[in-house]
Amino acid sequence: MQLTKDKVANINYTLKDKDSNIMDESTDGTFTYLHGAKNLIPALEDALEGKEAGDKANVVVAPENAYGERDEQKIQRVPRKMFPVDQELEVGMPFSSATPDGTAVNVVITAIEETEVVIDGNHPLAGVELHFDIEIIGIRDASEEELEHGHVHGPGGHQH
Repeated sequence: MQLTKDKVANINYTLKDKDSNIMDESTDGTFTYLHGAKNLIPALEDALEGKEAGDKANVVVAPENAYGERDEQKIQRVPRKMFPVDQELEVGMPFSSATPDGTAVNVVITAIEETEVVIDGNHPLAGVELHFDIEIIGIRDASEEELEHGHVHGPGGHQH
């Protein structure tokens, strides 16, 4: 069976940066996704299209086809008083924020100063060339429920 839209793929993968540093991996055969439902980076999903169980692939995804280039305008200094007074802040701490028009954005604290906090709204993988080593373990038809929900459900059904 070929990996095409509306098929569920079970894969092993290792994600590395261009210097071969491992950034993420799932090598126990448990990672599954619904192909064609935008559950993966589109460039990665495109590279896996038509693969079969047992196939292996090495896929390199440029930043502009993954999480984008880093945008220095997404790094801002904000007054410390914008955070709750009793909140202990740490570098690396994620926060959810909102733009002036109310759009939700996720930011990470990158520096803490006496009166200001530096936050970064870039995705952590922005500007990073992604190197995937993938092995297709299995492919099956998606259930009607998985197709309706747009993602794979575990052995006991959906957990949402």
